[in-house]
Amino acid sequence: MEKNYEIVYTGSLRTVATHLKSGSEISTDAPLDNNGKGEKFSPTDLVASSLASCMLTIIAINFSKKGRELSDIKCDVQKVMASAPRRISEIYIDFDFLENELSEDDYRLIEKLANACPVANSLSADVKVITNLSSFY
Repeated sequence: MEKNYEIVYTGSLRTVATHLKSGSEISTDAPLDNNGKGEKFSPTDLVASSLASCMLTIIAINFSKKGRELSDIKCDVQKVMASAPRRISEIYIDFDFLENELSEDDYRLIEKLANACPVANSLSADVKVITNLSSFY
């Protein structure tokens, strides 16, 4: 099996993940509430960020296949941690479609696509994912 990533623990509760095909790197740091400095994304921050990125990518792919280009979509993401065991309990994603002209049907499709993205399908059912997508229609 071909390796996709290499993760190196660099000390001081930090890691560097390298995407082997491109050489792109992501550094992590433990969060302040778990003995880290909170100066970089934590691993759980990456999970929440990956969810929003995946949603945006799946939405863009679908619209592109229909000959429509979306741009300048912004998501604000909030992750809520629970304890015993320490885990992500909730992820809030606030979409802002900025200058995109979208209909109510577009927003319904976007919500359906977002909820079916691979990262969303990979999360435990115990993780509550809350978006503001239904507020657009």
